[in-house]
Amino acid sequence: MPLDLSDESQYDRARLRQWARGRARSSGVDRRELLKLFAAGAAAGSLGLGAAGTAEASTTGAAGNAAAGAAATTAAVAPGTVKPLPPELFTLRGTNAETNFAALRGTGPLTPIDRFFVRNHTVTPRLDAHDWRLKVWGDALTGGPVEFSYDRLRALPAVERTLFIECAGNGRSFYTTQQGQQVTGTAWTLGAIGVAHWRGARLSDVLRLAGLTRRAVDVLPRGLDDEVVTNGVNLGHVRRPLPVSKALDDVILAYEMNGEPLPPDHGGPVRVVVPNWIGISSIKWVGDIEVSGQALYTPWNTDLYRMFGPDQPPQGSAPLTRQTLKSAFELEHGATVSAHRTRLLTGRSWSGAAPVRRVEVSTDGGVRWQRARLHDAPRRGSWVRWSVPWTPRAAGPTALLARATDATGRTQPETTPYNTQGYLFDAVVRHQVTVV
Repeated sequence: MPLDLSDESQYDRARLRQWARGRARSSGVDRRELLKLFAAGAAAGSLGLGAAGTAEASTTGAAGNAAAGAAATTAAVAPGTVKPLPPELFTLRGTNAETNFAALRGTGPLTPIDRFFVRNHTVTPRLDAHDWRLKVWGDALTGGPVEFSYDRLRALPAVERTLFIECAGNGRSFYTTQQGQQVTGTAWTLGAIGVAHWRGARLSDVLRLAGLTRRAVDVLPRGLDDEVVTNGVNLGHVRRPLPVSKALDDVILAYEMNGEPLPPDHGGPVRVVVPNWIGISSIKWVGDIEVSGQALYTPWNTDLYRMFGPDQPPQGSAPLTRQTLKSAFELEHGATVSAHRTRLLTGRSWSGAAPVRRVEVSTDGGVRWQRARLHDAPRRGSWVRWSVPWTPRAAGPTALLARATDATGRTQPETTPYNTQGYLFDAVVRHQVTVV
């Protein structure tokens, strides 16, 4: 049976094998340099980017040098963003800004732009939509490069989708605070996710207008943010290939977010949005797209997105694919609540694999569970809001727990297998509060 390369897991495995055998072209980075970087990372048990101020990749997080854990607090230096980042809405983490989940209470199913998390490699580039151009080029087109202006892109038929984008490292800090395991990378709690209503042109329409041919194998969007340098190797602009089958399926070149022109911090004037794939696929500030008749390999294909550690295979895991299952309370960590007074606990649950079908909540550290009321129709690619009433009876510390089950039948586990870079934490989070 031929591989379905629109399935990210099969695609990444196939590309990794092809590249290892010399059958995939390395895009923009010398093969020997990539092998050196890959070997150094594997020997260290981590393939992270080294210096603070260089970058984890896009919205997934390929590791910085900050250790995750309780000691990770608000950064002293604000990241190079455009929008304000008030402390009641965000926790600053290096060049990134994590949404404080309590700030989402009462905001509806979409994340307001002023509360949408920011994941930057370095700083937000400031690009003028009128000067912006998208160059589509490559050896699998009928002719030479084709350019699209902002106005030309907006003149194409539009598509609208409500989708979440989430870092692979979201929840990373709980490896340390709950499981006692040290990891590298940005110390996110659960706020490295946002759901938005995106509007844009179909990538498939752009490719066909550019002269896509049957020779096309991979489609490689590239960002206009600063080049990434790690361990002395210039990895170039962030880029990650898509199989042509996926590119022609449901990928959007988005220019609006929640009904507004796409803001700079979120990829404006135009970004790629790849439904149901990990965030690195959704390249921000897209400036060119290569259409190749060969398999392509970049550092962001696979080697920055694998898991290493004693709980992982000796040579590391398969490349990371879709996001995992999570739940979060819309309540400050360490909050103080009043005894004998009923309050409505609220939160959100989501899964990268399937719609969330059930959410259960425990208010006594996991001894008893009750079914939460869902406030949204379960839908893949988004989250569901939920609530449950709680009347605390006894004073003292306690842990609130929420666990989700998605349509595949998978339920959040008690612990997540360890990996050194702290990816894909999906265990039930113990949300500590004090009853007074």
